[in-house]
Amino acid sequence: MPRFSVIVPAFRVQAYLHACLDSVLNQSFKDFEVVVVDDCSPDTCGPIADEYAHRDPRVTALHLPRNAGLGPARNAGMERATGDYLIFLDGDDTLLPDALQTIADRLGATGDPDVLMYDYTRTYWSGRSVRNVLADRLAEHGPASFRLADRPELLQLLMVVWNKAYRRTFVEAEGFTFPPGYYEDTPWTYPVLMSAGSIAVLDAVCVSYRQRRRGNILSTTSEKHFDIFDQYDRVFAFVDARPELALWRPVLFRRMLDHFCAVYASRDRLPHPSRAAFFRRATASCRRYATPGAPAPRRARLRHGLVRLGARRTYRALAASRRIGDSLRRGTAALRRAVRGAVLQAHYRLQLRLPLRPRDAVFATGGDGGYAGEPAAIEAKARELVPGLRTAWICRPRHASTVPPATRTLAPGSFAYWSALARSTYLVNDGAFDRRLVKRRGQLLLQTHRGTPLKTVGTDLLDRPAAARSTDFEQLLRDVDRWDFALSANPHSTLVRERAYPSGYTTLEHGSPRNDVYHRTGPADVARLRETLAIPPGTTALLYAPTHRDYRRVQRPALDLERLVRVLGPQFVILDRAPVSGRTRTAHPRIIDVSGHPCLETLALASDALITDYASLMFAYVNLDRPVVLHLEDIEAYEAARGTYFDITTFPPGIVARSQDELFDIFATDHWRGSRSAQLRAAFLARFCPYDDGHAAERVVRRVFLGETDGLPLPVPPSARRTALPPQQHPAGARMSRG
Repeated sequence: MPRFSVIVPAFRVQAYLHACLDSVLNQSFKDFEVVVVDDCSPDTCGPIADEYAHRDPRVTALHLPRNAGLGPARNAGMERATGDYLIFLDGDDTLLPDALQTIADRLGATGDPDVLMYDYTRTYWSGRSVRNVLADRLAEHGPASFRLADRPELLQLLMVVWNKAYRRTFVEAEGFTFPPGYYEDTPWTYPVLMSAGSIAVLDAVCVSYRQRRRGNILSTTSEKHFDIFDQYDRVFAFVDARPELALWRPVLFRRMLDHFCAVYASRDRLPHPSRAAFFRRATASCRRYATPGAPAPRRARLRHGLVRLGARRTYRALAASRRIGDSLRRGTAALRRAVRGAVLQAHYRLQLRLPLRPRDAVFATGGDGGYAGEPAAIEAKARELVPGLRTAWICRPRHASTVPPATRTLAPGSFAYWSALARSTYLVNDGAFDRRLVKRRGQLLLQTHRGTPLKTVGTDLLDRPAAARSTDFEQLLRDVDRWDFALSANPHSTLVRERAYPSGYTTLEHGSPRNDVYHRTGPADVARLRETLAIPPGTTALLYAPTHRDYRRVQRPALDLERLVRVLGPQFVILDRAPVSGRTRTAHPRIIDVSGHPCLETLALASDALITDYASLMFAYVNLDRPVVLHLEDIEAYEAARGTYFDITTFPPGIVARSQDELFDIFATDHWRGSRSAQLRAAFLARFCPYDDGHAAERVVRRVFLGETDGLPLPVPPSARRTALPPQQHPAGARMSRG
């Protein structure tokens, strides 16, 4: 008997069914069966189901003799199901990677409840993915399992069948089945949740709910939307047959009103001649099932009252007035923004006529982020070395707390912001300033860049549209023409960037100032950093920091971290900084989520080794003389989409794995920190970090801010440099357990 029966009804979803079934069959958890129900689909859904059933014995293909609809198709699938738990997945949706493993783990941790509720993302045809806005209702606090009365807020979630797993014996004992017609989820989900003896929640995204542009039921104009009345009749009949459920009538009545209003408000669902009849039916249902006791939000109360009274003309007038009011508010807001923008630009033009302030400097990172990167390291050193220098940092208010007290913060678009851009002598950024910036005679603009380039940058992206996307190359070159200086960490960076960003600036090949901290931090400081990240004492911390994939709209984990920690054993923890879209990160005691941490240098210092792929972090991390492992499973796809300046597999900073299994073997055999790893790291350091000796920021400040060209600190050779040691050294011969 399998753990899960995944039931997939299929009707006119031939374009999506392959992805749906692949998302199930490619799960890391293997103990399941799939029942595909071809609802007499006129397209190729039936042959696709047969193809998968022929290929994989876990797949069963059912073919209904006539089109029956979603509800009867699911019923047919349930009749063939043999798993402990039923999971319903529509043929145009997909399971996220590791969803079944995550569900199985949570079921085990909560004692196999009758129902487990989990989260989803809405995935749009454009590739954009947005998590359920009510995800906080699934917080895993309190008892592991409970009844609905203990957490009634769960009824605020989308009442659909596919965001839950159901214990099959519970469903069969209660005799739950789906009715025919539209909105068939309604008379299933409410009775199931109200009847369940035990419910558990899983705060993790498991399903990608596809939002099709056309063709789904919710965007179909049809009188079948009148089925909603029959479905709520079934819900209330179920409650009336069980007196102990009477307490739920007020909530159900309120949810029914919300649902009716949503259907009526949609311009896509009801044929225009049928709208009046729908409103009358809604009023009749409201009068039949009226039950006070569940107050609605103030904005909804008037709508509900008008539906109950049958005042359709007033309802329409109210809706029209609100649309007009919303349009007026949007227009007023737009006018207000336009007026403020004009005033700000007039203010800026006035400031441009005033003298420059010779001791003022403005710093920023791309995206107006917090105090970090090369600009932050240069700003700190400039305050130390330049007498009377006044510095300001451009950042959003939420990042202001990261800026040192001695440095003024500037909110983008404010009057102070434009004054500083107009009158400061020094402008430092690792990205681009506002395109409306007017570079004045006497201003010095330093472009610091971000790390050493492995992947293609600048105008070299002209032939790589997947990576360039919407880059405005003309604006890029206008920005480059403003640069006076461009920072370079090594000869490789100089050669690449002078070609990729062609203009007349001066390259400063002085090293990477943000890496100075690696040569100035002691073991005691590292121990404190580890403590702030909750790294258990005596453990080995691996920083997992892969880069963004340009060829993917949705960023998915490339590495099974839970499997890795099982291979590593209990003396290891993983700091997870992988870019992941649309799902909650793994809740594992030895996987620490550091995705929101503002400082990469802190994470690097606190870790004992780095696992990455094409991220420029590898060029900085080797300064710590700690192991680096590259996981390059998709190198062909990455190079095809983004391109690289050299073959990282022939000159890597450490051991290279081309698959997950190779990576696990590298760690299981201690190859990751052996002599070969040290040799590769030393060669990489010599080539790409000739100036990273702890004095890079000083060289930059003396050249740009003090105008010194002679007497700059000479580079310290790698053999004489001091690097930050981890707080404890782990024996090289220690072995990890296989799991």
